[in-house]
Amino acid sequence: MTGWLAVVAVMLGIFSIVTTEILPIGLLTEIGAGFTISDGMAGLMMTMPGFLAAIAAPVVTVMTARIDRRLMLCVFMVLLAAANFLAAAAPDYWLVLVSRIVVGIVIGGFWSIGASLAERLVPAASVGRATAVIFSAVPLGSVLGVPAGTLIGGLAGWRAAFIAMGGFTVAVLITMLIVTPPLPPRRTTRLRVLRGMLTSAATRSALLLTVLIVWAHFGTYTYVTPFLEQVTDVSSRLVTVLLLLYGAAGILGNFLGGFLVARHPRAAFGAAAGMIATATLLMPVLGQKTAGAIALLVVWGVAYGAVPVCSQTWFTKASPDTPEAASVIFTASFQATISLGALTGGLVVDSSSPSTVMTLGGLTATLTVLAVGAHRARRLTWPDNA
Repeated sequence: MTGWLAVVAVMLGIFSIVTTEILPIGLLTEIGAGFTISDGMAGLMMTMPGFLAAIAAPVVTVMTARIDRRLMLCVFMVLLAAANFLAAAAPDYWLVLVSRIVVGIVIGGFWSIGASLAERLVPAASVGRATAVIFSAVPLGSVLGVPAGTLIGGLAGWRAAFIAMGGFTVAVLITMLIVTPPLPPRRTTRLRVLRGMLTSAATRSALLLTVLIVWAHFGTYTYVTPFLEQVTDVSSRLVTVLLLLYGAAGILGNFLGGFLVARHPRAAFGAAAGMIATATLLMPVLGQKTAGAIALLVVWGVAYGAVPVCSQTWFTKASPDTPEAASVIFTASFQATISLGALTGGLVVDSSSPSTVMTLGGLTATLTVLAVGAHRARRLTWPDNA
């Protein structure tokens, strides 16, 4: 029972990180108006954390390799709370970006350590379920965190949303201190281990799929609020409801993905990518009507809910003997691509339109489907031949 409480604590930690990272999506136009900046410039709030997380994942993990993992998780929660409070108090936009740099460091360090802890907290037979619980924090951040933050922002201003997130993070820190056992490092992660992983065809396949699908998703989803407001023409309150539906679908997708990827890794990843491609390509056409946007957001939510657990599973299968190192590569690639997606999407939305962003994202997701097909056609396998 104690182990499962620790699993929940880690999940809540990742929930607070995911919610903080993507909170600006629901508040993008409000924050942009507050500092008199464009939607693309406001999108830097999504770009900054990802780039820093990609650097922090290997650097922080290697530098703290001999430190108790519980202590490191708690330190990251302290930093995350401070970043939220700094964003809430920032008088200038550059200070908001500073807070996002701190968020990036937290993402890189916490994810790399926390994503691989399930096997240390519960019996071997329960590791799969524990991993799904930990990764449920990703869609939960969408279904609860972002809509709640958007609602708070609409009622009391965007700064209040960051204050609330800071308070929640402090509560998670206290929970973690109470229920998480000491976690001395077992296998020290070294840079040579990470370099060795990149020579593996299985790791390179996981890397390619992750980059393509995350680029497709965050290049579009970062700007879903401007799309819904400008193209679907719905109110900011209805945007909150639509994001809530998207996140609810994501919870379903997370557990479906966790169930399917263990048995059919190619089919699970390919199906998720195909659904994202379908939703984003059809959004400029069917998304002009509220009913069409709702239907596509549900499909999109189910699909993306499966992506993190599919990606993590592919990396873990590529390097089954070094789970923390696999988490480092997973985190670095995932977060760097979030930044690239948000950055390129911002350039497109400022020079063209939210509809163009959706179309380009859909084409990128289609490439992911083709890459999965190529993996099957070449009959590539994993070290465990799964």
